Amino acid sequence: MEGLRQRAVDLAFAAAWALVRRLPERVVTWIFQHAADFVVRRNGRGVQRLRSNLAVVRPTASPAELDALTRAGLRSYLRYWQEAFRLPEWDDERIVGRVRTVNEEVLRDAHGAGKGVICALPHLANYDHAGAWAGRTGMPVSTVAERLRPESLFDRFVAYRAKLGMEVLPLTGSDEHVFGVLAERLRAGGFVCLVADRDLSERGVPVKFFDRHSRMPAGPAALSVRTGAPLIPTTLHYDGPDLVITFHQPIDRAGGPAQMTQRCADAFALGIAEHPQDWHMLQRIFLD
Repeated sequence: MEGLRQRAVDLAFAAAWALVRRLPERVVTWIFQHAADFVVRRNGRGVQRLRSNLAVVRPTASPAELDALTRAGLRSYLRYWQEAFRLPEWDDERIVGRVRTVNEEVLRDAHGAGKGVICALPHLANYDHAGAWAGRTGMPVSTVAERLRPESLFDRFVAYRAKLGMEVLPLTGSDEHVFGVLAERLRAGGFVCLVADRDLSERGVPVKFFDRHSRMPAGPAALSVRTGAPLIPTTLHYDGPDLVITFHQPIDRAGGPAQMTQRCADAFALGIAEHPQDWHMLQRIFLD
């Protein structure tokens, strides 16, 4: 039964990739917005978790305000999927033209120094679009992806991100090989982007996040310490049809990976607090 379920999931994604890119964008947007509203009304486990996470971000929100924020959050999350199914068909002009940046010189100056650069991001807006933009503006991305089941679905996502111009390495727990490959890319002057607001290993660094206890992966900070590559926290949000990428100041390596990870968490919190509706966190992240 589990094998049949995984096969059904894979076929559903394959059908969506084939169908969504062929429909007019206005029609697809209408479908995905109404699908998001339907999911909110069903109030399943993921919606409940999103609402509880957003309640931490906006502790003074009234129940009505929190309901509206949760609805906006699900619409933003479904927008990510809508764009995921359609991005491979976008031309370079559209991929680059729909991105606006804040403090882009922070990224370009760090990359120009020749030591490589690391961007750590939370699950905000569309990081795949950000990676495609980076590659088309002279900075191809190397990244890591969590393995999905079935394997065929994971292969689809690897192929999707490869088509956008990204090198994708599979996350296999404590595999030192992945860390070593990323370090090699950085020593060669490359660009590594890692989504880093949720710990998947249960061995992450303890941090305070919105004044609550959480854990975040130490990988971005450890790579920076090992290679000397600057670590730049980066946050994203939607503004109308555009994706806005904000580059924060590089993290000081003083204090080692633990303090560096906490400083990343602080930068993530700033971006999430300003645009909580674009934080796609439907999983448990706060330990208390």
